[in-house]
Amino acid sequence: MRYAVIMAGGIGSRFWPMSTRQKPKQFIDILGTSESMIQATWRRLLPLFPPERILVVSHEDYRALCMEHLPDLKPENLLCEPSRKNTAPCLAYAAYMLQARDPESSMVVLAADHLISKETEFLAVLEKGLSFAEQQPALVTLGIRPHRPDTGYGYIQFNRESQTGIEGIQKVKTFTEKPNAELAMSFINSGDFLWNSGNFLWKTSTFIKAIEQHLPDEAALFQEAVPTLTGPAGSDEIRRIYAMVKNISVDYAILERADNVFVVSADIGWTDLGTWGSLREQSLLVGETNALLGGQILALESEGCLVHVPAGKKVVLQGAKNLLVVESNGVLLVCPVQDEQKIKEVVGTVKENWGDEVL
Repeated sequence: MRYAVIMAGGIGSRFWPMSTRQKPKQFIDILGTSESMIQATWRRLLPLFPPERILVVSHEDYRALCMEHLPDLKPENLLCEPSRKNTAPCLAYAAYMLQARDPESSMVVLAADHLISKETEFLAVLEKGLSFAEQQPALVTLGIRPHRPDTGYGYIQFNRESQTGIEGIQKVKTFTEKPNAELAMSFINSGDFLWNSGNFLWKTSTFIKAIEQHLPDEAALFQEAVPTLTGPAGSDEIRRIYAMVKNISVDYAILERADNVFVVSADIGWTDLGTWGSLREQSLLVGETNALLGGQILALESEGCLVHVPAGKKVVLQGAKNLLVVESNGVLLVCPVQDEQKIKEVVGTVKENWGDEVL
């Protein structure tokens, strides 16, 4: 049986001040579409996965938010982490729970807060990737055909000579995390690099074998605890496990080390919406001079700006170039677009000066 796993435990600090610890970006209608990011992710999965076969892994602080935003989510399909230990423990947790339920299961793993505008193409890519992963012991990552030398994304190099028998699926050669501008341009020019979307497809048993090989201590912890995790003492047991597992990404822990990793190439209108700048780029792609979201906004002799303010707020920009202007939760952020990667650092400074209440 095929299952989808939605990862929804992050804080989204680079989307501060809108994204906060109390309500991170996956639970926010950032795009003004009347649905939160996690609701959009859930909806686009429904043509392939009924609600009983969609799992959500999130932080225990967001249990109520998950159930509020996803009323059709089965309570037993909500896996709550007691602490943030990155994507390897998150996906190990989901995989061992799925294996106990259905040893022959397959997994599609998706982030809760990505934008995918070509939804028909997206479903076709999932079908292709899953079919491949079910035919052989392959760990498949979803790669995005790049259209610019973006330095904010990781890159996957595929082996042009590999023959899989399925068009658009190639053996992975290397992973590179967020290259500089010159290297990113060389990747684009080479034609054999894709953006790493951080979304995956595999048989649960194939992934668990990879965990056993590359994270043997974590594998032993989860394997031993599975009977308890599905029972009334599950919350205490997962806390015990998470106190001991590594804080490590699935890319670094497994995918960069395994020899059975493949990539399925996709053109699905994807962006990870990791920063305000990525939201700005998404708006500018459709020909707008500025990205103006929420409120009543006048942008005079201004270009390349993103303004995101509450409904009813009036904002006037005069002669502004490439600025991010965001107001949320009683905080106004003004930042040059080129400095958007510093927002995560700014959050640390804000905490030092104003405490946790604005985070």
